[in-house]
Amino acid sequence: MKKLLKLCVVTVMALSLVACGGGDKKDDTANEGGSTEKYKIGILAPAVTHGWVAAVAYYAEEKAKELDAEVEYKIYTSNNASEMTTQLDDLKTWGADAIVAFPQWEGMEVPIQEAIDEGIEIVNFDIEIDVDGVYRVTGDNEEMGKLGADYIVEKIGTTGTVVVLDVPSSGSVAQLRKKGFEDRMKEIAPDVKIVTYATEFTREAGLNDMSDILTANSQIDAVFSMDDETSIGALQAISEAGRKDIKVITGGGGSQEYFKMMPENEEIWISSALYSPDMVEDAVETALKILKGEEVEKVVVIPTQIVDRENYEDFLDENSPY
Repeated sequence: MKKLLKLCVVTVMALSLVACGGGDKKDDTANEGGSTEKYKIGILAPAVTHGWVAAVAYYAEEKAKELDAEVEYKIYTSNNASEMTTQLDDLKTWGADAIVAFPQWEGMEVPIQEAIDEGIEIVNFDIEIDVDGVYRVTGDNEEMGKLGADYIVEKIGTTGTVVVLDVPSSGSVAQLRKKGFEDRMKEIAPDVKIVTYATEFTREAGLNDMSDILTANSQIDAVFSMDDETSIGALQAISEAGRKDIKVITGGGGSQEYFKMMPENEEIWISSALYSPDMVEDAVETALKILKGEEVEKVVVIPTQIVDRENYEDFLDENSPY
């Protein structure tokens, strides 16, 4: 896969570069065995409930292995905030110098603030933690929505009916994607009729909910879906219903299976706003830079781009678990 996103990393929300301490946090002098002491970096991620989440853990571990000469790591996955808090305590006991935290639930603010107060550097990946002193690496959810609107209007024009597959349970992720989409549509295609339905980030929900939506709507020109898994299910529903009116469906994430569907469907434009799980590598790299006393931005936002049948081959990766 071409790491195109990493060539154009955009940093925002930081007024200035932040100096991360007065030099390395470890003494890199050789020990008696002739080796140097490694930085301890812990990685906290949710248990696998989605292919994208599985890929986050995969890429985080791959990056840690790549940095083996400098980094000792432990990676944990959890099912809820309580379990992640226990794992955070384990990392503190282990002696973690930095932790890359990817929390999917409320309730992590207090334990993470306590870790920061104890001198542990925290790099917040993806879903934002409202904590002072945390660094953050994330994708651009709002831009995903804007690019989805641009893509749909490019394909269907400035009139028609667009179904929005919202995912309220995902918190700020869907909120920002929906905001970006709706704001841009108001600017470029205010006459488009937008109909919103709730679903989930799974192909099963995409299939079931889209089946009901198709029954309720005799004419749909495009579908704004926020997730590749949801889109795979929605496409199945569209195919099973024999619907030919839908000309575009978007997605989000970076699913290899979804990419491969793009050239196979000539009657519908299938796209994905890239929110690649491999950007967690930037979070691990940021943690190491902080520990080495290098300058990093407080917030790093990885920009997105659209993948469709015209460029999908640039993003195929046979080793990706997602």
